[in-house]
Amino acid sequence: MGFELRKKGRFEEANKFVKRMQEIQKEVKVALGKVQEDMKKYANKHRGEAEEYQVGDLVLFSTKDLKYQMVGKRMEKLTEKFIRPYKVKSMV
Repeated sequence: MGFELRKKGRFEEANKFVKRMQEIQKEVKVALGKVQEDMKKYANKHRGEAEEYQVGDLVLFSTKDLKYQMVGKRMEKLTEKFIRPYKVKSMV
């Protein structure tokens, strides 16, 4: 980050500053690594295994993220959450 000593300087305070900044960088990297591990642990705590589907299985199709036209003036909250079962043709 620009705190590398290139050569021995005349100014002792500048050298002390550079060494202190290097120590702070090391401490911050360790702290960030610990926080990252904690976040990963808590995020994965509530996750389950993904379901494995086979060719020929019947699956329901969620309409949650579909942007389809509403027929007439039906309200979105009254539409089906899942639409008919579809057969899995191939695995991607």
